Amino acid sequence: MPGWAGRGGRQRRAFGVGGALLGIAVVMLLGAWRSTGFLSDLLLNLGASVVLAAISYVIFDPLFEEARKARVQEHLSFDQQAFVTRLHRSGRRVRILDTWTILLEQRHREETLTAIRAALANGAQVQLLLLDPDCTAAQQRSEELERQRVDVPRQIRANLRHLSAFADALDSRLRHRLQVRLYDASPSIQLYQWDGRALISFFPIGKLSFNVPQLEVDMDSPWGGFVHARFEELWEHDQATLNLERYWSVTVTLRHDDSDVVEVRVPYVTVDGQHYVDCRDFRVTGPLTVRAVLPPRAPAAAPAVFALAEPADGDHTPAEVVKRHLDQKYGHDDGRRAVYRLVPPPGASRMPEPRSATAGDNHGR
Repeated sequence: MPGWAGRGGRQRRAFGVGGALLGIAVVMLLGAWRSTGFLSDLLLNLGASVVLAAISYVIFDPLFEEARKARVQEHLSFDQQAFVTRLHRSGRRVRILDTWTILLEQRHREETLTAIRAALANGAQVQLLLLDPDCTAAQQRSEELERQRVDVPRQIRANLRHLSAFADALDSRLRHRLQVRLYDASPSIQLYQWDGRALISFFPIGKLSFNVPQLEVDMDSPWGGFVHARFEELWEHDQATLNLERYWSVTVTLRHDDSDVVEVRVPYVTVDGQHYVDCRDFRVTGPLTVRAVLPPRAPAAAPAVFALAEPADGDHTPAEVVKRHLDQKYGHDDGRRAVYRLVPPPGASRMPEPRSATAGDNHGR
């Protein structure tokens, strides 16, 4: 818990300052003992005063600090510009827990990404936890916001496209400090944290959480401890969260005559329980099969072998529907997609893990 670390730091600071003042007092009292006349009286009085000041500081400073931490400031709504300004100055930790964030909408996006880059350069760890656009909770939130005409899954997917592009453009020195995960749970709390302070609010029925009062709290306060625990609970839950890399692409190993040929990461979507991959980065010729490592929550998530089949209008899921899902996730098609459905070959199921002689020596991406 951050509260214990903060409380320990305040106690060490109080004892440190108190000890320094007591040291000064001892020097003054020794000087008074060795002096005579007016100087002795002066040093004696000053030394006694410093002793009282040291004792008072050690006792009362933590109390005043706790009272300050417990104060909660209320804001009428979420101030995007103010938060972006704070992002620029952050140097320890930035956390965002939301369904999607308006900070990545067009009017704020460039400023937000510039501020995140500055925070990363300052040494901050930046963690974003957004709602999984394909989960039931995202659709339920859309229904709650029906009068606002907000398509929650579409908003989240747009956020993820920009975050993926932003992460790809970062150099490795900064990229490892940026983490994005998706959670599959009912949204309850909105958190925007910069270093030791945060804005929190709760999701109202039928209203956008940005347009309701926001509480500005210290992360060492009970409020801060509560939202910290909620964030950690979701972030560390392997079954409830998925990182952006696993959401954005799936690893497939091309196989020919039961031999691994090359390993690549490809875009994918899951529609009606069927998995579709975009094979634009390699040519599909002959009787190829692929070993795919699907996201943890997907059916058949363990490594399995599939054949590749082109979608057709006669399929249970028409090709146009698959194309629409790909457009929603990755943006409109640039005309280069080569979409195939993963089909388990007859009698084939899960395969053992690939041999240590990795096929990734010939990465396609």
